Amino acid sequence: MSVEGCGRCGKVFLILINILFFLLGITLMVAGIVLKLNQSNDVLPALSILQENATTLEQIMSNISLLAIAIGVLVACVSGFGLFGALCEVRCILITYAVFVIILLAMEIAAVALGFMMRNKINETVKEEMLTLLEENYVDDSLNSSNPISNKWNLLFLNFNCCAVNPVTGVNNDFDETAWCTTEGECHDVNAQIPKTCCVGVNASNFEDKAQPSCFVYLTSGFKTTGCFDRIKELIQAYSVVVIGISLAIMIIEIVAIVFAIILFRQIHLQNKII
Repeated sequence: MSVEGCGRCGKVFLILINILFFLLGITLMVAGIVLKLNQSNDVLPALSILQENATTLEQIMSNISLLAIAIGVLVACVSGFGLFGALCEVRCILITYAVFVIILLAMEIAAVALGFMMRNKINETVKEEMLTLLEENYVDDSLNSSNPISNKWNLLFLNFNCCAVNPVTGVNNDFDETAWCTTEGECHDVNAQIPKTCCVGVNASNFEDKAQPSCFVYLTSGFKTTGCFDRIKELIQAYSVVVIGISLAIMIIEIVAIVFAIILFRQIHLQNKII
């Protein structure tokens, strides 16, 4: 026997909510897949310079995409479970669904709180790691040096419109402590303050000839001032905004879904008592 009154309204809302819940879960999963697929394009190959450490930025980006996919699949499955319970008016499925959603909501809140508390520490760790890798491995402003990490730094400068780790504001910058300027490099031979790959308007095919002395020698014009840490941070935030927005919408829907699942459960229970 079908429920009436508030129970019917609860059933309708629960069905609609879980359909939307299911679609949002699929959207989150697709967003994770898109981020994962972009690893083969121009995002993560340049970031692989950080592969020296277990907690690399490349791995962080990969883990974010996998987490988004996993959460999307979980949300879609739970919403399907709730949809079945609402359509068939099965009490045990409804109460199990409510418990699943409460657990999922608690996990999401805990993850958000943990990420919020650790964001500064993560930023500091990644920045220190990047600076160490630059100082220890940058040996030449070319793409074919003997050090592959040095080559990847130059690719990063070219592809991400950034230079060094911290912003470049003058002749004293992150390159002062690199091997390029202290031991085996040619920094002093050409009076360079920054690599040619840090000049504006150049690319991988013409930076050696097109870079102007006003950029890499005198730093008066035509050089990239944004540090690569800030640029990569902007890149991650651009992806994170989409993921966070979808996650917040899902959390709100979860709360409403719990309320309606309990309402429908009580209406079915009361109706069975009457019968």
